[in-house]
Amino acid sequence: MRADEPTLSLPASTTDPRWIEVALADLDAVHRDHLHCERKAAQSALSLVRSYPERTDLVAAVARLAHEETAHVVQVSQLLARRGVTPTWDLGDDYAAALRDQIRRREPERLLDRLLVFALIEARSAERLALLADAITDDATATLYRGLATAEVRHRDTFLELAAATAPATWRDRAAELATVEADLVARLPLRPRIH
Repeated sequence: MRADEPTLSLPASTTDPRWIEVALADLDAVHRDHLHCERKAAQSALSLVRSYPERTDLVAAVARLAHEETAHVVQVSQLLARRGVTPTWDLGDDYAAALRDQIRRREPERLLDRLLVFALIEARSAERLALLADAITDDATATLYRGLATAEVRHRDTFLELAAATAPATWRDRAAELATVEADLVARLPLRPRIH
């Protein structure tokens, strides 16, 4: 993505305002889920290193991103400890699984779709973390979530830049298609005390 290109607006829809009420009603569940979201974000980034080691630009960018996501795992783990909350097993993520189902199987389309799906997940996470930051009354937790939301926007943009470099002629159209799928998915999923 060239510096003169406008950033694609993701996510393409806003979260239902009732989600924040559900999230605040069981904030410990949100924090538990968030721990797993950060872990899976790091793993997803590193999966690109495993799949595309010859793409040195990609490896450098996503390795840095994975390092930051791992630091977020530590921060969220510390938040749980401060609150006296024990982490639970990962309950899975229907949202992310449905988006991964959109990834085409053949290369180079597969790489493009993976980058765009990861960008969409980061974009939705950023939106919801910002909503939490604005609604949480504990200053330390709100500050943490505000910082994490900013990081997720940066990660979204990293994935979009890599997508633009991978498929300069087609990435925007495909991103718009997937953004529509993501918006429809968010509208259909039940409101739960989870990040997605």
